[in-house]
Amino acid sequence: MRKYFVTGLLVLIPLAITLWVLHLVIATMDNSLLLLPKAWRPDSLVGFHIPGSGTLLTVAVIFITGLLVRNFVGKYLHEAWEALLKRIPLVNSLYFGVKQVSDTLFSSSGNAFRQAVLVQYPREGLWTIAFITGAPGGDVRNHLPGDYVSIYVPTTPNPTSGFFLMLRRSDVIELEMSVDEALKYIISMGVVAPS
Repeated sequence: MRKYFVTGLLVLIPLAITLWVLHLVIATMDNSLLLLPKAWRPDSLVGFHIPGSGTLLTVAVIFITGLLVRNFVGKYLHEAWEALLKRIPLVNSLYFGVKQVSDTLFSSSGNAFRQAVLVQYPREGLWTIAFITGAPGGDVRNHLPGDYVSIYVPTTPNPTSGFFLMLRRSDVIELEMSVDEALKYIISMGVVAPS
């Protein structure tokens, strides 16, 4: 009896979490409909709520924005907009910090996380998986003698939060596992082991 119950949980929990996350994402995107005048919203036009209609609007707005920014006039307007944002103190640091992170994560080169590594963290004797993100730069490099790497140590089960560290390359063990496999391993809290 217990065996069947556990098997049922192992099938239904990932499905339930996946559906919950999809519902959360779609419901959040559906809020973009609030930007439209009430008469233009699908609820008013058809008479009932259509789940996901805001998702279509959000995707369309993202696509059209990308299309506009890729042409000459759009590039000029985008540069003018960023020049204006550079002059606003708090907005400047927030906007350009987020922009730098998103440019790194969504870049076509895909080098946000270059390699999965094993490091001792938070103290010697305890091991965790981290990702090489580059090498220390700027003035930091002048104060770190030797060969150092910059790493990101994600937290479990939410890898979007974590710690940024700089370690000697000799203290880092490179793993023969892809970044995707390492992320699955971290998110699953070690349950889904890489092949």
